[in-house]
Amino acid sequence: MTRFVHDQFAKDYLEELLAPFGEVKAPRRVPGEVREIDVWFSPTANPEVLGLLGKLAGNPAIFEPFRNPATSTDICNCLLKLLTLRGELQREATRKKERLLEENLPRLWILSPTSGDSILNGFGAKIDADNWEQGIYLFPEYLRTAIVVIHQLPKTESTLWLRLLGKGKVQEEAIDEIQQLPVNHPLRSNILTLLTNFQANLQTTETLDSEERSLIMKLSPLYIQWEQEALKRGEEQGIQQGIQQGKRLTIESMLEVKFGAIDPELSQIVEALIQLPTKEVTQLIMQSNREELLSRFQEQN
Repeated sequence: MTRFVHDQFAKDYLEELLAPFGEVKAPRRVPGEVREIDVWFSPTANPEVLGLLGKLAGNPAIFEPFRNPATSTDICNCLLKLLTLRGELQREATRKKERLLEENLPRLWILSPTSGDSILNGFGAKIDADNWEQGIYLFPEYLRTAIVVIHQLPKTESTLWLRLLGKGKVQEEAIDEIQQLPVNHPLRSNILTLLTNFQANLQTTETLDSEERSLIMKLSPLYIQWEQEALKRGEEQGIQQGIQQGKRLTIESMLEVKFGAIDPELSQIVEALIQLPTKEVTQLIMQSNREELLSRFQEQN
């Protein structure tokens, strides 16, 4: 369950950042045995505002983020997805009697918090210091693949959007940097929303390690900050309903993670949950089973 929460956050996060600049599919199915690419991106605009992530997304790209260090098996599975997709694109080009140019083929970016020398050497991954930042390890040319070792990336504004997908101290420092962005930053509000949803979903999981508990503490103040800023924007723009909608999405996301889906009975208590303080809502969903939660609100009616 915990792994699902981290994986879903990474996919939602990349989709949110990349969507304004092109077509995003998260996930994207590939033929053959059922496989899904975590995030597929095809640019239609220049995503340079995203710094290093924008550079990675400057051409058709596959993103495969890992919460824990990618193993050799993980990487082989990613390569299999890439090669399967390449075969699909080649067949499509053949049907259309078009030439599939090498530069139009997608690149695979494997996002891993750390990686050992044995993994990097085993896949022939090397640094290209003339063209890429520290932490980018390129596979041999025709594989069109690289491992992005997030914890080796320099701590700069350009790498912020990738460092947020790291672990432990690296991720927590990136969260601090997100909070310090100007209030009018074009990405800040949406990313704060994703992070508050992520925190809420983590809280509904039963098994957490010490690193995840620390992450929850780091994320806990974000909802209050997001809500205060949203209220201010609502007052200025006369759109108080935006706050309620944001809270509704957060509650629905928490219910989906805890119970798997929102059935008609759970759907009927969402409105009542919205009226409660955020902290009380989180505790209720995290500490109650389905029957207890439904019973509480049936007693009130």
